[in-house]
Amino acid sequence: MIVDSLNWRIENEIDTVLERPIVPVDLYRSIRDSQLVGLSGYTKEGLPVFAIGVGQSTYDKASVHYYVQSHIQINEYRDRIVLPRLTQKYGRPITNCIKVLDMTGLKLSALSQIKMLTSISTVDDLNYPEKTETYYVVNVPYIFSACWKVVKPLLQERTKKKVKVLSGCGRDELLKIMDYSALPHFCRREGSGSSKHSSSDVDNCFSPDHPFHKELYGHIQEQASHRELIKMGSLHVSIPEPDPNDAKIVEVIQAEFQKIGEQDESGNGHKA
Repeated sequence: MIVDSLNWRIENEIDTVLERPIVPVDLYRSIRDSQLVGLSGYTKEGLPVFAIGVGQSTYDKASVHYYVQSHIQINEYRDRIVLPRLTQKYGRPITNCIKVLDMTGLKLSALSQIKMLTSISTVDDLNYPEKTETYYVVNVPYIFSACWKVVKPLLQERTKKKVKVLSGCGRDELLKIMDYSALPHFCRREGSGSSKHSSSDVDNCFSPDHPFHKELYGHIQEQASHRELIKMGSLHVSIPEPDPNDAKIVEVIQAEFQKIGEQDESGNGHKA
């Protein structure tokens, strides 16, 4: 697995990905507005808290290559800059993070994004393993609950233990491991959700004007300035084939989405 990952890094020039800004800046801002992810703060133990707006990410403003490039840049910045900085600050190894997944707005139309999400998930599984200590899932609609019920038995026990589905926005549970200032904006009050315009740009960790994204993009621009030529266009990263078990899970999710859609159309069951 290590050899495959190293070859993947060499073949796709991953070591230079933080020297490849997504330009023009309007395109980068569009990606941030449709791939909702950000760093909201840190736990009491010093782990970074990454927030992901699963339900409201549309992935419809650029090609898949740009979204994969953006995702890898955040991964690389986390591993090369954020985690070493925290390790130095706390005087002990800090090598992973926690993720808070906001399901606000999750609809049947998300099925069209499953190929994109599978690509990103496969890149993480094969090249950035064990980087997430716990996944906290919040603002859960019926459609997620239905899918989770059929997917959970297919997961490895180790993975199941990493996933915690919280009640409502999850604020009370999350405050046990982090201060209020580190909470993602969609966890600060019930019903707040991950609306792209629900709070100020400084508080909304998805915004390109949030301190984390300004720092990240500034770093990439600075690194690019040391190169004689900035390559235009997206970084075309080869996506490895997903694990057969993961492929099975995707099939189950697709089938469950279809089942819910059919129930919705017939007027029976819950509204998705």
